Amino acid sequence: MSNPDDLLVAIAAAVEAERSNQMSLTVVVGGAVLTGRLAPEAVWRERVAEVLRDSDRLGPFADVFRGPRGDRSGRGGTPTHLHFHLARILQGSLGIPETGGMYRVAIEDVGAWTVGDFSYVDR
Repeated sequence: MSNPDDLLVAIAAAVEAERSNQMSLTVVVGGAVLTGRLAPEAVWRERVAEVLRDSDRLGPFADVFRGPRGDRSGRGGTPTHLHFHLARILQGSLGIPETGGMYRVAIEDVGAWTVGDFSYVDR
């Protein structure tokens, strides 16, 4: 989308305001389907920093995620990104990674979305 969806921006703003990580969302970005739960940016950044800090090779990058956020949007504090945790890219009947990952998606790049977290059950 060249213009971010106002409703999606409002959802992102509510997640930030409520400091909640319980909102499940599925988006289509560049043809990929991403499904998971949204987290406030500060929570997402801290979690990514924790994972990096625990890595021997990637530990020095942890500070990048703990540093100052700067202007989130250029639009007066309006969120420009969705921060997913416990998220998977859906490919056929698989969710990658199986355990869920941390993804940051530009709201303006979302082509379609729905409330809820999709999962597949192998029958």
